[in-house]
Amino acid sequence: MTASLGIDLGERRIGIALAEDGALSARPLTTLRRGRTLDADLDALRLLIDTHDIAALVIGLPLEAAGQEGTQAALTRTWADAVATALDREVTFAFRDERLSSYLAEQRLGPMRRGRSGGPPTKHQRDAYRARVDREAAAIILQDALDARLVPDPTTPTTMETTS
Repeated sequence: MTASLGIDLGERRIGIALAEDGALSARPLTTLRRGRTLDADLDALRLLIDTHDIAALVIGLPLEAAGQEGTQAALTRTWADAVATALDREVTFAFRDERLSSYLAEQRLGPMRRGRSGGPPTKHQRDAYRARVDREAAAIILQDALDARLVPDPTTPTTMETTS
């Protein structure tokens, strides 16, 4: 098994999660601010790919509620194709349904902290919380992909060994 990155691609941020070599679980890693160009996104991704010796990217695919691909899914696929073309090393790409990943991430993290004296959160608190949600959502997406590989194929017969 090799190291993998989970990606929750957004318009403003990219949530990143990591599953290291042989790990069966994903963990939130970082949140990148989207660059104005694909090259800016690529520079940040290349650094992570090289640093962690990444062999696979699992990208959240934002399907519509009914399960069809819409505009956002098309934009995500276009971004992934451009990244795949521009990378200078062999990396496997996979897509996972990301519906409800941000909702689940918010449930894991709990509510956003309040501001001073119980007032509304500051802009900094809101931005920090959104960044945490994005990387937690990336971990959920990557964990879903890891779990899917661990589920045995029901069409393959299994044998149980017993010892006496």
